[in-house]
Amino acid sequence: MKPAFIFGTRPEIIKLSPVIRAFEQRGIKPLLIHTGQHYDYEMSKIFLEELELDGIDYHLEVGSGSQARQTGIAMIKIEEVLIKEKPDVVLVQGDTNTVLAGALASVKLKIPVAHVEAGLRSFDRTMPEEINRILADHASEVLFAPTDEAMRNLKNEGIREGVYVVGNSIVDAVLQNAQIAEEKSDALERFGLKPKQYALLTAHRAENTDSEENLKKLVDIIKSLPLRVIYPVHPRTAKRLKELGLWETLERGKNIILTKPLGYLDFLKLQRNAKLVLTDSGGVQEESIILDVPCLTLRYNTERPETVRAGGNILVGLEKERALHYVKKLLEDEEFYRKMANARNPFGDGKAGERMVKILIELYERGELKVKSSRFI
Repeated sequence: MKPAFIFGTRPEIIKLSPVIRAFEQRGIKPLLIHTGQHYDYEMSKIFLEELELDGIDYHLEVGSGSQARQTGIAMIKIEEVLIKEKPDVVLVQGDTNTVLAGALASVKLKIPVAHVEAGLRSFDRTMPEEINRILADHASEVLFAPTDEAMRNLKNEGIREGVYVVGNSIVDAVLQNAQIAEEKSDALERFGLKPKQYALLTAHRAENTDSEENLKKLVDIIKSLPLRVIYPVHPRTAKRLKELGLWETLERGKNIILTKPLGYLDFLKLQRNAKLVLTDSGGVQEESIILDVPCLTLRYNTERPETVRAGGNILVGLEKERALHYVKKLLEDEEFYRKMANARNPFGDGKAGERMVKILIELYERGELKVKSSRFI
């Protein structure tokens, strides 16, 4: 069996790593294709090195650009590799432009697609990620849903075949790497931070950073936080902040630590030891509840509603009063803090990667891993 993985961003690399390892443990060496969607060293290469996934077979060097340009160039380059290599199945993860490009290029070549983390929905079609994940699901032959809710979303769209609830491989990755990060990372000492005495913040979504009004609201929240905050800034967000003259505003904040994107182990160390997390990232929402760290999400919707229902995550949007209310409540109300910190992880037991590989091998051995002429009802 010859599986191919197509990825291009930090979350994809992290979430696919347990699946890649599960194949390798069975003596199967997957083909690894990196589109280069995150072309910055700190955003990509360092994660590959830390996760010992530096044996990439193809670097496509797609780089930055508009949605259409990035997706189109990725499709052209992915197609060339797939025609040459002829894998039996292509695995993509999540909702990026790389995922859409990989799914479309593969299925049009009649190569079956396995979508890791299928069925997530924010129900907000203004988000480019929502369009990507919907189209990827409908192009896929095998859909690995992380939760029962994700499976129901697929069924509501008529996708009833080839769906498997396997848990989320982010649990595998966090459990495999959290203790390693604790031992190897010196991030706390490097930034002068003490456990549970700071907030970790990430913000990079287009709806928060492309709009000048929303970015100003975000900066206003950060400036007003009543505890130290460390903010690893995405290169595109840093550029936008500087264009609008907001970078200097954050630099003047006494409680604000701005840094370049961090390696996975450093980030995991900071996340595990944070008092709370503020983010607009879906993956960080997942990691936080796995690590028992309360999360406040800087969005008005989420494709991870399970984290909200479990009680470990609250949507605060970019409403300053609402965000600060919950930050202060977490700092001052011990019972409320314990309730959020002890919320049940809804994403599985850390064996998702093993389940996915077992399913794919069984389908392959039965001759069922192929693009069917009639996929849906």
